[in-house]
Amino acid sequence: MADVADRRESTVPPPTSYDGLVRVSTRGDYACRALLSLALREDPSSPTSVRDIAERTALPQPYLEQILLALKGAGIVRSKRGVGGGYVLARDPGAIGLSEILSAVDGPITLGDFGEPHADGACDHEGQCVLLAIWQVAGETMRSHLDGYTLASIVDMARGAAPWPAAND
Repeated sequence: MADVADRRESTVPPPTSYDGLVRVSTRGDYACRALLSLALREDPSSPTSVRDIAERTALPQPYLEQILLALKGAGIVRSKRGVGGGYVLARDPGAIGLSEILSAVDGPITLGDFGEPHADGACDHEGQCVLLAIWQVAGETMRSHLDGYTLASIVDMARGAAPWPAAND
């Protein structure tokens, strides 16, 4: 009988350790890459087709189209239809922060949707309000850090005109 229990326990994968990284979704990464491509153009006021953006960034065109529509809805890009049409940035690259881009395609930057401390019975369980407050501060810290990067600052880094961020920035 113990043999059966030992085999059952051995099929459960061991817990993984936390690697310390906060993850950006694929959708968020693709949105940032597409907008960076637009910002890096010689003439950023000239529309760029979805196909050109997809080729320049090696992103899948159908998924990129969905992302650009979300960015358009957020007022980050504008589109022009017809021959010579495509997408352009709706604002100066210095006015578009990474947190705004990620929020446009993924929703608000948080570490989870666990509720607010001291609201709607969130503190009914042992110590939960302390954790909720920690998650809230961590999300605000991440959002604030990402706000420190604009498309213009990333363009400068990509062109070698500014240093790349260090791990402790």
